[in-house]
Amino acid sequence: MQQFDDATRTELEAAAFRRLLQHLDDNKDVQNIDLMILADFCRNCLSKWLVSAAEARGEALDYEAAREYVYGMPYSEWKAAYQKPATPEQLEAFDARQAQKKARSQDQEA
Repeated sequence: MQQFDDATRTELEAAAFRRLLQHLDDNKDVQNIDLMILADFCRNCLSKWLVSAAEARGEALDYEAAREYVYGMPYSEWKAAYQKPATPEQLEAFDARQAQKKARSQDQEA
């Protein structure tokens, strides 16, 4: 990506981000907990990252507005239509992932 000027690189990154959002929208069956287990981020994380990026530029972005952008609808609607309760297996895998992260963090601090 070094061959691109900053504006072009930013445009490419923005296009890739929009494509990621479209991919997530096209695959609503992929639950946030599955994303958290496998990739340690979810749609809510993307929303928080948008808010953080806005704040870093001195802009205000409401978290709920960011979630509506990421989800393509108000979060409450998405949750009611697409979010399933986490299974015991998903919760166990999530807890294991969090324990691994904590152990890595403690190893790095030592």
